[in-house]
Amino acid sequence: MSFRFLFIAVIAFVAYTFGAKAGHGRYKEIASYFGSFWNDPQVKKARKSAGKNVAKARKVAAKKARKRWS
Repeated sequence: MSFRFLFIAVIAFVAYTFGAKAGHGRYKEIASYFGSFWNDPQVKKARKSAGKNVAKARKVAAKKARKRWS
């Protein structure tokens, strides 16, 4: 369900950005906002934490898969 919402949101964003009369200016404004969000120290910390969690989960899943198929 959330993938579908994200997909629709991305399509709406692209359609709005490229369909607007001042599309390029609005695109720059939105891109600037997301750039500042992406580079926010708290967001960087959350991305780093998520990456570590994914790495741990991947190792656990690989270990379980090896155990199951061995």
